[in-house]
Amino acid sequence: MNRLEKIDAVLIISFLALMIFPLLYVFRHLDDNTLTSWQWVFARGGMARVFGFIALGTAFAFFLSRTSFPERNPPLFLFAVSFLAVVPLWGAPETVLDTARYVLQAKHLELYGMSSFFTEWGKEIGAWTDLPVVPFFYGMIFRYLGEARIFIQVFTTLLFSLTVVFTYLIGKALWDRETGLLAGLFLLGIPYLLTQAPLMLVDVPFMFLLTLSLYTFLNTLENGGALRTTVSSGAIFLTAFSKYSAWPMLLVLPVITYVSAKRGSGAAVRRSVLVLATVALVSGAVFSANPDVFLDQVRLLREYQWPGLGRWKEGFVSTFFFQTHPAVTLAALFAVPLAMKNRDVRFFIPAWFAVFVLVLRVERIRYLLPLLPLLALMAAYGLKAVRDIDLRKFIAFSVLAASLAIALGAYLPFLSRTSMMNLRDAGAYLDSLPGDAVEVRIRPQTQSAGNTEMAIPILDLYTRKRLVYRQEHVPRPTAERLQRSPLRFSWEYRQPRFYSEDTSEGDHPVVLIASETHVDRAPAINNEHPPLPPFAQGGSAPCPPLKTFASDAGAFRYKTFVTVFSRTRLAETAQ
Repeated sequence: MNRLEKIDAVLIISFLALMIFPLLYVFRHLDDNTLTSWQWVFARGGMARVFGFIALGTAFAFFLSRTSFPERNPPLFLFAVSFLAVVPLWGAPETVLDTARYVLQAKHLELYGMSSFFTEWGKEIGAWTDLPVVPFFYGMIFRYLGEARIFIQVFTTLLFSLTVVFTYLIGKALWDRETGLLAGLFLLGIPYLLTQAPLMLVDVPFMFLLTLSLYTFLNTLENGGALRTTVSSGAIFLTAFSKYSAWPMLLVLPVITYVSAKRGSGAAVRRSVLVLATVALVSGAVFSANPDVFLDQVRLLREYQWPGLGRWKEGFVSTFFFQTHPAVTLAALFAVPLAMKNRDVRFFIPAWFAVFVLVLRVERIRYLLPLLPLLALMAAYGLKAVRDIDLRKFIAFSVLAASLAIALGAYLPFLSRTSMMNLRDAGAYLDSLPGDAVEVRIRPQTQSAGNTEMAIPILDLYTRKRLVYRQEHVPRPTAERLQRSPLRFSWEYRQPRFYSEDTSEGDHPVVLIASETHVDRAPAINNEHPPLPPFAQGGSAPCPPLKTFASDAGAFRYKTFVTVFSRTRLAETAQ
């Protein structure tokens, strides 16, 4: 490619990089994502700000593409960029109610130890459809580092950055260093994924374990050795007991065996059998230790979760053009005919992503998240069709720049306006008050089928205060509505004993969590669902709160408005 042709190519790439965002913005009504839909994210503007960031990022991407800095140490470069990209998102709140389950599970380990954690899993510890590996890690952090969200965020961000690094290593092992680098950059070209990295959920740790399993398994089949076999078996075992969806995802392992055998590794099949047999043996022992819990979970998955996939879905247009940069999707699609043309059997491994999506018809990005490194590898392979290395780097860095602009310039402000932000802000405020305990009361949700009680553990994550909650009657939605609701778990969880151990009245503040904001008066005695403690039920005079937190982006039915009252003021009002 001569100099003039290269300049033309740079101008075309720059034009497309700048025009993709306005085009998507115009058609944002097609985005039906359930968390960061562009319909909600840009409801209050922000388009000009994000476009400005993309323009600046595209210019910086051009200069970065002409340096050799990223290629000097790709793992270190990818780790640093991915970690720094997520740090600003630490300010966003926990946006998914599932966090409450993992807080409760982790806190049990913190308070009662590892032995109780494993013996009470599925008994006193509500397991729902969760598996224990990731909550165990969270519990160990709580127990030995402290019950603070920052430690969880550092941990999950580290795992996310390591996932990017292992994506690079897989690309390098299958093809070359450049393909690995491009794959790592393309993985960062999924702005939705960036928002998930700081959250106390299972998805990002599971993605790390799955990517680690694929790399160590591939390395073991290629090179053998007792240590590699042990590490690979351990990684696969941890992945299998991180989430039930790991089981169909791990069917890519036989594909890796086939590819390794075709590439000339005569011992690949034998090494594969050794690793998988070890995993099966250990997994069988774990399963036999508590079969009733696992069988009940499998039944719940079959009767509730699997049918739910047909209802809780998002369109492929949303997932692969709005929440993922379109260049990643188009490059991944182009990789298919390119691999067929090259008769490249190695492409079967990342192509497992497409098989998983199309065969199982998984239409929600959160359920696809652990396999996104394979999508990035597909895209990196497809980008190799661009012959000039500087142009390939320019495209990849432009994708990264746009993803960061959207995640930090649009998604972060939106998530920081949601009502879940009230729990974070209230937790910080409670820490500024005297005393070591806080009493929590709730009101039922008026629009959502979720249980407000599940907001209590999330508030607990944000405050150093000891929470006291006395179980109270909350009306349940109808069985038919719960059967179809993704928040059914919130009604089947029992509040643990550590929230009700303190029965003293004390002088601690009272926190009310409700789905409405007009709660600044003490309730009348005939209120069916009293939001405040019993001693305040007889009062009807105004009782001004100490603080009210009422942020709301208006996008979600489940709301958590928080009001903090002084117990002393309430007592005076009730007299």
